[in-house]
Amino acid sequence: MRDAPYRAEKPIALVGLMGAGKSTVGRRLAARLGLPFADSDAEIEAEAGLTIAAIFERFGEAEFRARERAVVARLVAGGPAVIATGGGAFIDEGTRALILARCTAVWLDGDAGTLARRVARQGGRPLLAGEDPAAALARLAETRGPYYAEAHLRVRSDEAAVETIIEALR
Repeated sequence: MRDAPYRAEKPIALVGLMGAGKSTVGRRLAARLGLPFADSDAEIEAEAGLTIAAIFERFGEAEFRARERAVVARLVAGGPAVIATGGGAFIDEGTRALILARCTAVWLDGDAGTLARRVARQGGRPLLAGEDPAAALARLAETRGPYYAEAHLRVRSDEAAVETIIEALR
């Protein structure tokens, strides 16, 4: 089903903590709006031929963030689409400035407990390695929240997220 009333003029970038549902919501939103979907983490992995965890392990977070910045810049330049960004992408000053200038940034916000339950099912999260997911996510929420708050829209990460975003875009 497509929602024709919204005519995208620029990309929609979903930002927020890991586990917020950026990829899941992004795919659904793109389908509803008839737009292409891209996941920046998947693009990074495809370009590198490595998982995000392997990039962190082999090259460190700084190298990962540089790759992420380049991928997000390429995706944003591709025209209207729905882009799921990695949890830390919007924290990077250059990436955040690019997204704010060229996209409609949507913060998918959720409580740390819910996000921890979601990421516990997935695994492979370098920033959670060896830590209690709920505690780590609460800490990340506190430090990253002010950056995410710069997004154009803030939407609760729940079952109604796609509908809420579509309504806000109209």
